[in-house]
Amino acid sequence: LHPQIDLATEPRWSRISGTFGEDAALTARLAAAYITGFQGESLGPHSVACMTKHFPGGGPQNEGLDPHFEFQTGQVYPGDNFDYHLIPFEAAFAAHTAAIMPYYGIPMAQTDEDVAMSFNKSIITGLLRKRYQYDGVVCTDWGLITDVQMPDTVWPARAWGVEHLSEVERVEKILDAGVDQLGGESCPEHVVALVKSGRLSETRIDQSVRRLLRLKFQLGLFDNPFVDEEEVADVLGHPASIAAGVVSQKRAMTLLKNEEDVLPLHGLPKVYVKNVDPAVAAQYAEMVATPEEADFAILRIETPWVPVETKNPFARGFHHGDLDFKGEAKAEILALLQTVPTIVVIYLDRPAVIPEIHQSAKALFGEYGATDDAVLDAVSYTHLRA
Repeated sequence: LHPQIDLATEPRWSRISGTFGEDAALTARLAAAYITGFQGESLGPHSVACMTKHFPGGGPQNEGLDPHFEFQTGQVYPGDNFDYHLIPFEAAFAAHTAAIMPYYGIPMAQTDEDVAMSFNKSIITGLLRKRYQYDGVVCTDWGLITDVQMPDTVWPARAWGVEHLSEVERVEKILDAGVDQLGGESCPEHVVALVKSGRLSETRIDQSVRRLLRLKFQLGLFDNPFVDEEEVADVLGHPASIAAGVVSQKRAMTLLKNEEDVLPLHGLPKVYVKNVDPAVAAQYAEMVATPEEADFAILRIETPWVPVETKNPFARGFHHGDLDFKGEAKAEILALLQTVPTIVVIYLDRPAVIPEIHQSAKALFGEYGATDDAVLDAVSYTHLRA
């Protein structure tokens, strides 16, 4: 279910961390390299088939709210930039991505009806199948047909724009739009009912079955459907793979500020840490209990977010909302920065608006998912001295 090549043009969107950024040309180059790396020049028994998502671009969400949920269902295109979001997908088609996943959102005012991508015949048949001549597998995002019963609420099916349709009618509209596969749920009884009623032809079903079987044959799944379970431990968690991941974490940081060249830290300075494991930090510096005792502080923080008021626990975990620290949270950070020279390391799963923190910090790193070890190596440049 990757690569995710949506463009991060709405900085408040909660899924930016899965993208390659907001630049269409850069994303196109990275998408092509990703797909070629997994699939090879052509699909075969040693390929990993890529399902590139989310066509035709899931980044431009209204107010940054995600259409996983009923409180925001539409994608908007200020500046008339719908085509800009297609550029990475054109590169994915050229790299022969095995499958495509449309997103949940409605492309507002872009087609002849305001319905979500997988229900939208203008998007799937008109744009994807006809304009781009794409004949690979198209799979919906998860949960477009049936509601999810939760302990305290119901998570409605993401049938945006067609909420009034029955489950059977939703399946019919998705297949009529040109989709092959339903993501995340199994309701073959609806397909059977549509065929028996004459509303869906077996010829149409054969189109999608042919695409799915062709991919399985290309991957050699019918020639050798078994795996050697004894080899799993040699592939997953292999030391070389773990080591490569550690190196990538250390390299994937951005030094945003280094006032008076305070970094790298030298020797064994007295350091106060917050949101850092003291046992790990003790390998790099002398730990002290208070900021007042320290030569430096190291503070790890995350881009702020505001939980949406909802009973859906999955929705509450999405990082929606404003990008700046407010009230007590900001005051607490600034109090530390004004007490001791502080190295701030912020996790940028989304952009952050932090002018006061930037101004008061002695040094500032942006990171995109890193262990304490990786962060402290970067702060001390241990990996450069090794």
